[in-house]
Amino acid sequence: MTQITAARDGTVTPEMKIVAEKEGRPVEEIRAGVAAGRIAIPANVNHHALSPEGVGAGLRTKVNVNLGISGDLHNEEEEFAKVAVALELGAEGIMDLSNHGKTREFRTRLIGMSSAMVGTVPMYDAIGYLEKALVDITVDDFLEVVRVHAQDGVDFATIHAGMNRRVIDSFKETGRLTNIVSRGGSLIFAWMEATGNENPFFEYYDEVLAICREYDVTISLGDAMRPGCTYDATDAAQIAELIEIGKLTERAWNAGVQVMVEGPGHMALDEIAANMKLEKRLCHDAPFYVLGPLVCDIAPGYDHITAAIGGAVAASAGADFLCYVTPAEHLRLPDVADVREGLVATKIAAHAADIAKGIPGARDIDNRMSDARRRIDWEEMFDCAIDPVRAREYFESAPPSTEGTCTMCGKMCAMRTVNTIMDGLTIDLDAK
Repeated sequence: MTQITAARDGTVTPEMKIVAEKEGRPVEEIRAGVAAGRIAIPANVNHHALSPEGVGAGLRTKVNVNLGISGDLHNEEEEFAKVAVALELGAEGIMDLSNHGKTREFRTRLIGMSSAMVGTVPMYDAIGYLEKALVDITVDDFLEVVRVHAQDGVDFATIHAGMNRRVIDSFKETGRLTNIVSRGGSLIFAWMEATGNENPFFEYYDEVLAICREYDVTISLGDAMRPGCTYDATDAAQIAELIEIGKLTERAWNAGVQVMVEGPGHMALDEIAANMKLEKRLCHDAPFYVLGPLVCDIAPGYDHITAAIGGAVAASAGADFLCYVTPAEHLRLPDVADVREGLVATKIAAHAADIAKGIPGARDIDNRMSDARRRIDWEEMFDCAIDPVRAREYFESAPPSTEGTCTMCGKMCAMRTVNTIMDGLTIDLDAK
């Protein structure tokens, strides 16, 4: 059984029980959501270190971290330092986007130790794994790589199956400012153009689904036509692919495979909410997994901020899973510090959206923080912080002369003043 077939049969799996406990929701609500496809629990049968998470309607917005080995920077220990930061700060997903050499050793080590769900893009691994030129790769080769990733324990796999010939024709006819910015999508497009064949993941989609069902891999339907700039957002190519993805979503569910749908990309602020509703309508309320969206194109070095702005709007309007963006986006492979910056920014966006959506219990930690601030309990404030390490470092870098304050206000701390008066005491504001 997969999670979705079990749910449809009325069976509550151990993973559903764990998700219900984490979310503070009735387990029957989780089971019903999985059965309907509104909730996915990516949980490969071979990922034994996993602490399952639910992604979808009515649940906390989840956050994903991208990392992996590249051709120019292939330091495995540096990548595992990023994994440590991701787990420390509570990322629910980690995508291994390694695209250099033999990546299987790195991937299996990650799966063996990661409590977070692990995702991959098998297309990235095809050339290195198969040791073939792109144009020489066959359909069977592509399917073999998908199977290897599934066997290794990958919980969700990005498959760019929606970019078929109809979508390509629309793209060519209407044109774009940044063309195709999806790495996996660009490789498939190049293969299609060189061979004259249909997208293999579309043409042989049923075979892909059979592999996913065998290992209970959630298929993450990749948006090869996501907009790479705000000018291209909500254009004909993006929507044409989304229509195809909606059809593929139902086919996956019918085959007993869980689905997430991937989304933009770059998008102006005023388009985001409508895009979230459009995806939910066209893709039958499947969980939506978005990159950003980045709300402007001119902030290299600060794109974790442009993405967090868009992510907060997207999640408050219905997105369920946010892929982080780091300050290094568009510039280089992120380092460990970039991962921390990007992850914290995205977690802020996700949490802000959960408050806006009224997710049960989302505001509890904020209320704890506010109460600790009123009492000027620094240790409890650090405990409530999304990044306790950074909060403590800032506070301790400039010790206040007056106990129970910080160097922003000192003796004029509003909390201290009102607490003192409320206790029936006289406040000392001597400038000395």
